[in-house]
Amino acid sequence: MAYDRGLDLVEVSPTAKPPVCRILDYGKYKYDLSKKEKIARKKQHTVQLKAMRYRPKIEEHDFQFKTKHVRQFLLDGFKVKVYVEFRGREMAHTEFGKKVLDKVQEELSDISTVEQKPKMEGRRLGVILMPK
Repeated sequence: MAYDRGLDLVEVSPTAKPPVCRILDYGKYKYDLSKKEKIARKKQHTVQLKAMRYRPKIEEHDFQFKTKHVRQFLLDGFKVKVYVEFRGREMAHTEFGKKVLDKVQEELSDISTVEQKPKMEGRRLGVILMPK
């Protein structure tokens, strides 16, 4: 029947009993499938990850300035990785960095949630925040 119509016989479900086949134009079918995938990719929203670096001995004004930028990133819908970078002997006192991250989380608790708890990655102590 497919040959008489100038179409293709396509096996849809080979594992079914009996196997299921359809008569269709396979080239047109593949083209329509690629178009649907392209439209789906265009509509899909990828979440970017912004980052903000703090220091363990950060001054209050610098802290407020950076936190204001993190707040704006969260309001724009971005995820933000906030990390404290340690140099030299600062590695011996990572609790200061933990205090900075706790303060950032507290300041931004009204608009964000913690996606990833604080963890050490080499010389960095980082946390990922996502908008509510």
